[in-house]
Amino acid sequence: MTGLSSLLRSATTLLALYSSARAAPTLYASNIRVQNHTSDRFASQLNKRAVAFDYNGDKVRGVNLGGWFVLEPWITPSIFDEWATSHTVVDEYTYTKTLGKAEASSRLSNHWNTWITQGDFNEIAQAGLNHVRIPIGYWAVAPVDGDPYVQGQLDVLDNAIGWARGAGLKVMLDLHGAPGSQNGFDNSGRYGSVEWQQGDSVAQTLTALQNLANRYKGDTDVVTAIELLNEPLGPKLDLAGVQDFYNKGYDTVKSASSNFAVTFHDAFQDFSTYWTGFGSGKSDLMLDTHQYQIFSPPEVGRSPSDHVSAACALGPKLAGTNKWIVVGEWTGAQTDCAKWLNGLGKGARYDGSFPESTYTGTCDGKYTGTVAGLSSDDKNNIRSYVEAQLDAYEQHTGWIFWTWKTESAPEWHMKDLIAEGLFPQPLNSRQHPGQCG
Repeated sequence: MTGLSSLLRSATTLLALYSSARAAPTLYASNIRVQNHTSDRFASQLNKRAVAFDYNGDKVRGVNLGGWFVLEPWITPSIFDEWATSHTVVDEYTYTKTLGKAEASSRLSNHWNTWITQGDFNEIAQAGLNHVRIPIGYWAVAPVDGDPYVQGQLDVLDNAIGWARGAGLKVMLDLHGAPGSQNGFDNSGRYGSVEWQQGDSVAQTLTALQNLANRYKGDTDVVTAIELLNEPLGPKLDLAGVQDFYNKGYDTVKSASSNFAVTFHDAFQDFSTYWTGFGSGKSDLMLDTHQYQIFSPPEVGRSPSDHVSAACALGPKLAGTNKWIVVGEWTGAQTDCAKWLNGLGKGARYDGSFPESTYTGTCDGKYTGTVAGLSSDDKNNIRSYVEAQLDAYEQHTGWIFWTWKTESAPEWHMKDLIAEGLFPQPLNSRQHPGQCG
């Protein structure tokens, strides 16, 4: 889901005094931005504690800015429509390869500067949220020779950090794609085989993390966490190697600034058991788990009440986890109906149009459409399901919804779910109280 360039930002001036009490209230002085011939930007924070969000005492309530710096066909199908029949372009890799660098740069620059704006950050804050998770690809910060990807994302990301600061939001930067692809999903930048951990790919990923952390080490009043890698596909990877990468990635990020929390994904292992002993002695370590109930036939076949029950069952598991844990991706969707959600040109399990699936229900109004246009039953089911997940996920560190906006996938479009009353406002209001007991 993202993109990263090879620019390193250094600085000659650092003025910082850190309070030692982790639980003390956060106090900030004005941030000072300094420039010199080797650095476009640097900010010093005064009177700031180690991590500028109390992940022990406060709840993360956030949203992902998906489809911005890492393309996903289902979030912005208009970008991929010209290949809807040929299926020759299915991800950002084939998009940039097919268009060439000049045309891809022109189109993507327009997308980066229009898909998410300062107004979105303000609306997110007004909705009561306190975090945004921003996916970015390795190619934005540490491009690899021979790759077709284009750069320029970081100038816009720099602006986004300022927008977040102005809106009072914290940012988790999420390395969403690694060289070779860590999962083979289109949201890694390249759909197909999983080739991460081959050749120099792990070292290149660490370089991307180093560049990212160095660039924003002066913005830790806003950038409170860096996620080492999104969704490495554990069943197809050497898990010992994943853990080794996480250890090295943690050291890489913390060496840039001790003020970052470090987030790592569960690699599709049981978050409540597999990672219990990992990271002993490490401070500011956060586990990320993604909870969807739609990407297998049994899950997508659940009734609305079964979806709620499954969500509620996660609450005690999260509460019993021995480190900070955030549900870093989840959705209001109880179907996989959204156009191209399973890949460009692919159908849905819910209506039986995906290979080896059987019919559960119709995708009318959910393949493409608007939140306002959903049926009354769908609206009620989404509201109930969202409330159950909020109640469950706040039993530990909190949650980050996927995603803020889409072009035409109503079950996933948080901005419109809020506008239509399907996402609670305020966040603690309930139309279906007590679902999780």
